[in-house]
Amino acid sequence: MIFDMHGKLIRQCEDDLHRQLAHNPAVVLLGPRQCGKTTLAKMALARYPRVAYLDLENPADAAKLQDPLAFLALHPQTLICLDEIQRVPDLFAVLRGFIDREDRNGMFLLLGSASRDLLQQSSETLAGRVSYLELRPFLVDEIANTDRHDDNRLWVRGGFPRSFLAADERASVEWRQNFVQTFLERDIGMLGFKISPANLGRLWRMCAHLHGGLLNAAKLSGSLGVSAPTARSYIDILTSTFMLRSLEPYEANLKKRLVKSPKIYLRDSGILHSLLGVDSHEALLGHPTLGSSYEGFVIENLISHARGYAPYFYRSAQGAELDLVLQKGSSTIAFEIKASSTPTVRRGFWNAVKDVRPDDVCVIGPVEAAYPLADGVMVRPLREALRMLQEGAAFPT
Repeated sequence: MIFDMHGKLIRQCEDDLHRQLAHNPAVVLLGPRQCGKTTLAKMALARYPRVAYLDLENPADAAKLQDPLAFLALHPQTLICLDEIQRVPDLFAVLRGFIDREDRNGMFLLLGSASRDLLQQSSETLAGRVSYLELRPFLVDEIANTDRHDDNRLWVRGGFPRSFLAADERASVEWRQNFVQTFLERDIGMLGFKISPANLGRLWRMCAHLHGGLLNAAKLSGSLGVSAPTARSYIDILTSTFMLRSLEPYEANLKKRLVKSPKIYLRDSGILHSLLGVDSHEALLGHPTLGSSYEGFVIENLISHARGYAPYFYRSAQGAELDLVLQKGSSTIAFEIKASSTPTVRRGFWNAVKDVRPDDVCVIGPVEAAYPLADGVMVRPLREALRMLQEGAAFPT
């Protein structure tokens, strides 16, 4: 892990959190359960002279907000952190009035385990008063850069702190199995969804087997024995709780017949492997989803660093394909991802590059150092590509 000189764990978005608190009355920190939101928030709160923290899943803390205005009045000039804010959606209207009266920045840090879209109906009353940050499970550049083993361990175990930091593989596997069970049997209900945990679990496992493939809601619904809209609603639930990513197709003004369906990925590689029954790096190397697993792992890391870029994939009906296209304004970066230490690309890649005409093209693989694959195309290790995206650097060829 990466620590500062005082031994404190560094998370990538901590500086962003402090900056946004300095410029906004409220900041909402979103992310999946158990990804480290509470830990990050408590580390951040240590910088401020007056703070109050309430865990709204704790009945004793929730009871303190039976009269929220009275509680707020007891804590003037205080940064108040409310954890699992989705548990008390009626609070947003109260916070709006309080913010308007106090009219200062850095008043509230709100932590939520549901996406911005899922909270939107409740939080829209804070429009113009709140900014949003997403905390993901550990990313590649948040762990020690010692050797390939560390990156492989993150890939196999995923980035949830208790899974990645587990004492051994068995403990990591057991944590992820318990996470999946708790998510289905408790967390979904606590978020207000009235659905069958068994059906949602079956769909989740189906999505694991389709990881990196095109979404076909009709096929999924037939396998589940539910309607296509119901299957789609299950997918939306998993997406809004940060378990799935739906990657939309790139639809530039090209005179090509393009694939219209999104691709689906499980956002955490460790959860993917748990649902597939893959329990070690050795087992993963012999598994048919090796390539798509690495692809999803890399895509999640790249998107997390691509600030301001909209992510897509490109696929034409003629077979031209790029795994990831990042677009910001007129700038476009294309990525192809290979789980091989000697990556090669096929004709569909070159045809896609010709179609999309990106400003930069990069092939990502588990290589030691960057090298040219062909004129205008570089093979790069993931860490180097992440650093370049983080710094806003061009991808020179």
